Amino acid sequence: MARIVLGVSGGIAAYKAVEVLRRLTEAGHEVTVAPTAAALRFVGAPTWAALSGRPVHDEVWADADQVPHVRLGQRADLVLVAPATADLLARAAHGRADDLLTATLLTARCPVLFAPAMHTEMWAHPATVDNVAALRRRGAVVLAPGVGRLAGADSGPGRLPEPAEIVELAQLLVCRPDALPADLTGRRVLVSAGGTREPLDPVRFLGNRSSGRQGWALASVAAARGAEVAVVAANVERPDPAGARVARVGDAAELRTAVAELAADADVVVMAAAVADFRPADPVAHKIKKSAGAPAPIALAVNPDVLAELVAARRPGQVIVGFAAETGDDAGDVLAHGRAKLARKGCDLLVVNAVGGGRAFGRPDNAGAILGADGSFVEVPLGPKAVLAAAVWDAVAARLGS
Repeated sequence: MARIVLGVSGGIAAYKAVEVLRRLTEAGHEVTVAPTAAALRFVGAPTWAALSGRPVHDEVWADADQVPHVRLGQRADLVLVAPATADLLARAAHGRADDLLTATLLTARCPVLFAPAMHTEMWAHPATVDNVAALRRRGAVVLAPGVGRLAGADSGPGRLPEPAEIVELAQLLVCRPDALPADLTGRRVLVSAGGTREPLDPVRFLGNRSSGRQGWALASVAAARGAEVAVVAANVERPDPAGARVARVGDAAELRTAVAELAADADVVVMAAAVADFRPADPVAHKIKKSAGAPAPIALAVNPDVLAELVAARRPGQVIVGFAAETGDDAGDVLAHGRAKLARKGCDLLVVNAVGGGRAFGRPDNAGAILGADGSFVEVPLGPKAVLAAAVWDAVAARLGS
């Protein structure tokens, strides 16, 4: 259990922070909510107190004998501000301490995570750009906002990242306070995610169990570490990761085309998608009817090896990461199959997951081994998928740096 201060500033997205609070408390964390006075005009103190089980104040004068403006920051394992408005970011960047939240930010020596939400023009204004840069320079993590509907009829960059994504990154920082350095700043990253579906007829397909959750974690963590992120998503039913451009595809052929186009100028390509090895050779244009009797055997054709093609076409200095979902068999265990695949594919890194028995696919947690072409080996024990994602980016950043 971690001690988390949830700062809430005064924007319409404050209502989404209620869901952030709920998820954090259900995960077992002790959460103290520190709203600004403006935030309390959107969501009242009784709501925060009821859901957190703790008293709620916005001023430094309440419970003065306990010195809350100092103690909250000193005791916290994480300070999370969601939403972080343009005004809050400006006050934090300039070291203001005119309410409980900004005073807490000055005393905190733990990781600090800001989830911005504001109108597009505010986010793009040079003042906000400078304030965000200053906070990041001091070690705070400032997420890129999402893109979508804002207050009123406006739409564009500035939307609060989804509560599930905010909580995933917050819990990552609780597990690993050093997990989100800005070491991918200026790097272009491509991540593939999800599982392809190869059509048999207009209704049926050959597919796999991949949900895209690991690819989403990779994209989210990369964006939080400063990368410019593109995602090729095969049949992923999740909101876009904040700060990422998403191209949605269906089958292996569509994924191959999209990946080849986006990989051309990427510094890093991570092939986390489960791409079908085979496809029906002759998909039928109409639904196959049960009344037609016993179905004809399905002839299969081999799909192109997208990872091998990327390796063959890679630019000097480009880092390519593959994934291998393995079960082990009479020919070898999971790691033996992974090492053979790494040698066969020629990528820089291969992340090997043991699957089957309810592991990996569709779950919030994962375990894996990161194998390097240079003989390196990093084992990541079972934990949130963002933790495995951070370990992958650690290995990538080391290779980019060298």
